[in-house]
Amino acid sequence: MKKIYLPLFAALALSACKTAQIKQNTPEQKEITHASVPPTKLTPAQKVHEGIDPNNMDTSVRPQDDFYNFVNGKWMQKAKVPADRGRWGSFDQLSEKNDKVSLKILKNLLKQQFAEGSEEKKVADLYQSIMDTVSRDKAGLSPIQENLDRIDKAKSLKDITNYLIAETPYYDNELFNFEIWAHPKNSNQNALYLGSGSLGMNRDYFQKKDKESQSKLEAYREYLVDLFKYIKDPTPEKSATAVLNFEKEIASNLLGFEDLRDAEKQYNPVKTKDLSKYVKNVDLQKFLKGQGINIDEVLIPEIKYYKNFDKFYNQKNLFAIKKYLKAHVVNGASSALGTDLDKLYFNFYSKKLNGIEKMRDRDKRALSIINNRLGEAFGKLYVKEVFPPEAKERASEMIGYLKKSYKKHISESSWMTPATKQKALEKLDKFTVKIGYPDKWKDYSAVEIKNTQDGGSYYQNLQNIAHWNYQKDIAKIGKPVDKTEWHMPPQTVNAYYNPPYNEIVFPAAILQPPFFNFKADAGVNFGGIGAVIGHEISHGFDDSGAKFDGDGNLNNWWTKEDETKFNQLGKALAAQFNAYEPFPGINVNGEATLGENIADLGGVNVAYDALQLYLKDHGNPGKIDGFTPEQRFFISWGTIWRTKTKDESLKNQIKTDFHAPGIYRATAPLENINAFYEAFNIQPSDKMYKSPEKRIVIW
Repeated sequence: MKKIYLPLFAALALSACKTAQIKQNTPEQKEITHASVPPTKLTPAQKVHEGIDPNNMDTSVRPQDDFYNFVNGKWMQKAKVPADRGRWGSFDQLSEKNDKVSLKILKNLLKQQFAEGSEEKKVADLYQSIMDTVSRDKAGLSPIQENLDRIDKAKSLKDITNYLIAETPYYDNELFNFEIWAHPKNSNQNALYLGSGSLGMNRDYFQKKDKESQSKLEAYREYLVDLFKYIKDPTPEKSATAVLNFEKEIASNLLGFEDLRDAEKQYNPVKTKDLSKYVKNVDLQKFLKGQGINIDEVLIPEIKYYKNFDKFYNQKNLFAIKKYLKAHVVNGASSALGTDLDKLYFNFYSKKLNGIEKMRDRDKRALSIINNRLGEAFGKLYVKEVFPPEAKERASEMIGYLKKSYKKHISESSWMTPATKQKALEKLDKFTVKIGYPDKWKDYSAVEIKNTQDGGSYYQNLQNIAHWNYQKDIAKIGKPVDKTEWHMPPQTVNAYYNPPYNEIVFPAAILQPPFFNFKADAGVNFGGIGAVIGHEISHGFDDSGAKFDGDGNLNNWWTKEDETKFNQLGKALAAQFNAYEPFPGINVNGEATLGENIADLGGVNVAYDALQLYLKDHGNPGKIDGFTPEQRFFISWGTIWRTKTKDESLKNQIKTDFHAPGIYRATAPLENINAFYEAFNIQPSDKMYKSPEKRIVIW
């Protein structure tokens, strides 16, 4: 089923661009003493240990002036963004390496015989059906032709509504979909969320009047024209314009970028019997009952959308609605409907929007689909092959140090009152940690997957998986939340915090270099995976996560005084990021990226002190390859955020992503952390210097 965006899920991410600085008023910090300056060069005579490659560093650059290029300068000079990507950095390099391992596992499956109905056979059969472009090209639009014909034949709004109701178990209902998720006020109970209409592009492109947005919007209209020509629509220009205008109406009723992370604004419970007070042109209560759903209350994150639903979903708009639905049916299934349509989709969404020059190899695209649709079925095979048990043990040990450090930071906070500190500590104590892979795997036995030789198709397999997901979600209604469930398969290079579960999750794939290296020293690992762990813990205390208590419920546990101070600190941090200008006139959105920026700042700060706790217990090794553990910690953090990004991809990220570009993530937190100044002897005359009263400390 379609994913409805809720401000309940914060994942790690990446990107990169130029640097900038801003000064802000924040709580006063005391100046610190300075350590010795690190060596400016690593000579060949020095032994190179694991974790930091001096060949990637530009030691002709002073870290006190340009830390990012000191750490990554040589890498930035050598690295090239592959033609099939919009960016290239530590995450992408590890993902590429991970994909090679995964494809080897996948292709080995094809050489073996498995029992009918086994997960191995389902994974292999899905892969084969995706790779069979001959059958797909021969079928063309035929898999969706019945849907297109039904839409064409609709004479009234009632006909359209009946079509949407009938197709909901198999397709994304583009106008009034739903999802089952934990209730914000009772996280142990599942609730039904009504979702809003789909758009062909991010909402901000429809709402912003800047030249860049308008240019991309026109490109989208041209793409729609080509799409309608492909399906032999009699009026492609008129149809494309109708869809564009209809989506503008939808976009005008959706929450803005900054508000999408505000759980309180999205908490809008409505009695099912009262849905008709909002929407009269669709009987939403009847729609739910038609899906076998009988509940007293629904939650509507985008309440404005439903309040104004009848203004655009009406008989007068029938032509536009029909064209909108046809466009989304074709768009949503494009990869399964033939090579030409797949290329058409790529040329707009990848090439035009993100500057990506060529499609990824078909086997890599097939792997991505398997990870998305049968993620845990394949993840089980991945873990057996590549994840050593000691990785889980080492990560658990580091998390222990991070939680101990976080407890210290909360207890010693200079701006929080004892009452709020106590609540924060209670929440920290209730954190759940998941590492590597699920203890209980998803059961895919009810999913029917066939290869093309047995009469299956890529399209039909996707339909079967969608219907299985739908039935699985429906079965959750009225039942307790299964908090053992994972929302990211183990082969994903990422991590996340989930507020209603109050959990931090680290899939197996991220527990590899450069984030986590068994052979590297503590400084490197605490600056890598340690800071990532700190980042995810900090999401529990960012501007969105802090609204949830230790039980995962939306519940204000702050004193009014502390909440005001917290918001002031957040505004100051947002202002720092608002000043970063990767392109003339295009600035980072400090409000939209605030949660990630709080998490980065808190994560690095807490991980640094966790390193000190670790060194106290295990001893300080002194300098390694000329750098102290503290210096290696910060270098490691700078390394994981190195990224080269194509201009179009970066512009799209700034407009649509909750994560700031990588270069700012690498350096902005450090400019606010006293220990960074001490580690690299940064003085007032240095370019990285920010005066103590302007450094922001939240956690």
